[in-house]
Amino acid sequence: MGKRVNLALQGGGAHGAYCWGVLDGLLEDGRLEIAAISGTSAGALNGAALKAGLVEGGRDGARETLDWLWHGIGAIPDMRIASWLSELAPGTAEISRAIERSVPVSAADLLSRSVSPYSYGPLYRNPLEKIVADPRLRAVCAEEGPRLHVCATNVRSGKIRIFSGTQIGPQALLASTCLPTIFKAVEIEEEGRIEAYWDGGYTGNPALFPLFDQDLPADIVIVNINPLERDGIPYTAQEILNRINEISFNSSLLRELRAIDFVQRLIASGRMPADAMRKVLVHMIADDDIMTSLNVATKLVPSPIILSRLKAAGRAAAARFLDAHYDDLNECGTVDLRQMFG
Repeated sequence: MGKRVNLALQGGGAHGAYCWGVLDGLLEDGRLEIAAISGTSAGALNGAALKAGLVEGGRDGARETLDWLWHGIGAIPDMRIASWLSELAPGTAEISRAIERSVPVSAADLLSRSVSPYSYGPLYRNPLEKIVADPRLRAVCAEEGPRLHVCATNVRSGKIRIFSGTQIGPQALLASTCLPTIFKAVEIEEEGRIEAYWDGGYTGNPALFPLFDQDLPADIVIVNINPLERDGIPYTAQEILNRINEISFNSSLLRELRAIDFVQRLIASGRMPADAMRKVLVHMIADDDIMTSLNVATKLVPSPIILSRLKAAGRAAAARFLDAHYDDLNECGTVDLRQMFG
């Protein structure tokens, strides 16, 4: 039996293919036992595919389900073709800029800022509906396998909503991935009232507190999608909007990490008994180099070549993390929170 950990999977649109690569690498390595998963937006889809695959077919089943998910998102019948083409294609930053400046993307961006998704009438459809309703995800609410928590944002209250266990189904997954400028709010009946939900990234990206239960391992491995830092100041309209997106979708995670750091410092100083709060060991798998070469456009447009490169980057990051920190798991955290917030 491998070391038990919890996974916290961040959202970031098509950039979630990086998380796909991380999970694929961890599953192939086989030394970790996943006790619980908290996911938001693309992280929720990754978490659903991971859990459903593990329940139905073990580690190999999970890898196959994740492959199916991302082939569907990118409409890629065979990822090997995209991998082969990526060797011949321009650099990631160049492709990213080309997508951002393309006429269809510019037109779609302008449309999303001036036209409500409620204006489309019978033409409206959520392209993820077919994916989340697929039988391959039927085991997302199974009792066996890792616990799964999916985060969404309540439109009326602005509060975080965590779907867990039997609450998770196609509607909950759609709610977690619902960008309000593109999709209609996802309506779910709860206790005789219809509640509307938007993307969970506004309130928890991902939410860490569902992973604090005493019977879960202390280790939380965060798969980070949105860069925490960017060198330089954004000047163009696209650069400004991209950085606003990254900051807003990281803010809830940083608040939870700051709270964890505060509690750990209280315990270390003796001002709080060690058994008064849950011990949390924080780890992070990230690749800011590749993520800072991308932008909002590549989050919304799943280019097969970009998806292929993100998967490869995620697999490489998983391997580096395990090489450097496997022995630290279940022993100590590997993120210096004091330096992060110092």
